[in-house]
Amino acid sequence: MRKKLREVKTAVSEMFELPKDIMLNLPRISMIGNNQMLVENHRGVIEYTPEKIRLNSTIGVIRVEGEDMDLKNIAADDVMITGQIKRVEF
Repeated sequence: MRKKLREVKTAVSEMFELPKDIMLNLPRISMIGNNQMLVENHRGVIEYTPEKIRLNSTIGVIRVEGEDMDLKNIAADDVMITGQIKRVEF
């Protein structure tokens, strides 16, 4: 049932040229170099250390690895990660 609903939402999104991140509530990730990363539409912080940050999302866990990482501007639906980002994994 969920898969069918997702397929319908995807089709509607493509038909009306609407952003998929809004229609499907997908995470949106914006990076500035390897020093700053904004994750929108996250579902919460799972793990937070200076070397690893894990965020829950509708598509699964987003894992960010690096050095001297810090969480800035944590809000209900977005979070800013700063530090030296070396790897992003879904």
